[in-house]
Amino acid sequence: MSTVHIQIGEKYFNKDPQSTELGRNIVSESIQLLDQLGFEEFTFKKLANKIGSTEASIYRYFDNKLKLLVYLTSWYWAWMEYMIDYKTHFIEDQSQKLKETIKILCHADQSLFSMGLPGIKTSVLKRVVASESDKTYLTKKVDEINNEGLFKGFKDLCHKIALVVRGFNPDYAYPHAIVSTILEASHQQVFFAQHLPSLTEISKDSEVSIDHQVYHFIDQLIFKLLR
Repeated sequence: MSTVHIQIGEKYFNKDPQSTELGRNIVSESIQLLDQLGFEEFTFKKLANKIGSTEASIYRYFDNKLKLLVYLTSWYWAWMEYMIDYKTHFIEDQSQKLKETIKILCHADQSLFSMGLPGIKTSVLKRVVASESDKTYLTKKVDEINNEGLFKGFKDLCHKIALVVRGFNPDYAYPHAIVSTILEASHQQVFFAQHLPSLTEISKDSEVSIDHQVYHFIDQLIFKLLR
């Protein structure tokens, strides 16, 4: 397995967690704990107990658990952007480029995910993003967080894919709107299939994996719309 090193700007943290062993441990174990407990039950005290440290040591890296979640989701979006660049850089056909991009968003191209983030189980990080990422902006502090530039990773990814949509159909009037919609759907449909199955036809009991079912849904949705 090769390793991808993602750089996140200083605005996301007080001290770069990738610069120390403790910081890297905070990141990796917080993903595991968020996956187990959910954002509401997750606390720095519980994280400190798990890593054998103190709450004060975690606060040296992140102001609060919302900032930590924003950091983790931003890291995930930056990883997605890297994967899209890696896979589609030499593809000139815009239809094929868009199709490959959708595969990556839905994790339908498993060959790419042999490249992991250091010390991180990307499958667990994906689950955290699917279940918790909307909590980074469905908050009264959304404008404050946005003004700090902390949604830049998500916006950059959205814009990159919107350019592919525009390349495929220059006349389509809502490239950013459709891209932000499919970005959310790529995770929401997985969550619905696992926890709220009456909201989707995607099934966890199918012989076809959930990721591939979501890919076929979004692929059909966007290409029928754009054509």
